[in-house]
Amino acid sequence: MEKPSPSNSFITLCLGINLCSSVTIVFLNKWLYVNYGFPNVTLTCVHFIMTSLGLEICRRLNIFSPKSLPIKSVLPLSLTFCGFVVFTNLSLQNNTVGTYQLAKVMTTPCILVIQTFFYNKTYPTKIKLTIVPITLGVILNSCYDVKFNIVGTIYATLGVLVTSLYQVWVSTKQKEFQVNSMQLLYYQAPLSCILILIIIPFFEPVFAAGGLFQPWSSGAILVMLASGFVAFSVNLSIFWIIGNTSPVTYNMVGHFKFCSTLLGGYFIFRDPLHLNQTFGVAMTLFGIILYTHFKLEEQSTNKLLTKVCAESSEEKPNISQ
Repeated sequence: MEKPSPSNSFITLCLGINLCSSVTIVFLNKWLYVNYGFPNVTLTCVHFIMTSLGLEICRRLNIFSPKSLPIKSVLPLSLTFCGFVVFTNLSLQNNTVGTYQLAKVMTTPCILVIQTFFYNKTYPTKIKLTIVPITLGVILNSCYDVKFNIVGTIYATLGVLVTSLYQVWVSTKQKEFQVNSMQLLYYQAPLSCILILIIIPFFEPVFAAGGLFQPWSSGAILVMLASGFVAFSVNLSIFWIIGNTSPVTYNMVGHFKFCSTLLGGYFIFRDPLHLNQTFGVAMTLFGIILYTHFKLEEQSTNKLLTKVCAESSEEKPNISQ
């Protein structure tokens, strides 16, 4: 039996939770990096430990029931997650912020290509065209800061490819195994944590200064735990949004978060905002609004067709004796 589609209001609520938690975790992580020098990949591992613990608590409270899944099938999803974390972090480390953001926006068209050519998914032309103002808008936002280098470009390209594949698989695996976001993340989170634990010594100190096992202050531990708690919300909402909408919709929300962060930095922290960035924000928001309008229109049409088909089948006379 096919599960009922979530309402638009519930989808909007989950998108709002993801937006708030994603912005919050950026500030918490930045505070940890700037004020305490907390290691990046180690913090990601902490996030997945907290996510695993959160899901275990939810399971014990009967919020969801685990479904047995083959580890071999979940392993590619966990590997792509680790890859996207490592490569995006290396991209940020080896590129300017503008180049990093410019690379990230290419995730959306990359997902369209993967789903079109490898999963036979079709998109209406008007949906595809909304990518144009969004991409141009982010380019305008970032062009003042773009500075390419060979190593950084390689990491950025790998980051886009692996991130796109990861987000597509989050969607397809939920449908393939007929599981919800919690059931899939229940397996993926601890497996990803183990994989990240293996690679931490290659990227960061463990026992030396700046490593996980150095004595951290109570303030650092408190912010780290808060970051882990918010990460649970971020990870769960990512899986839910992609599983119940699409990877493209999730990326549209990501572009909106980028614009919100840019505008928030200007109004709250008085960060400089160039004229081309202002045009870029407006163009990106315009593309997101168009995409949202077209998707809601598409969903309304699909629901209407489903209703008409159901009514037609009920009205057919039963001629069997």
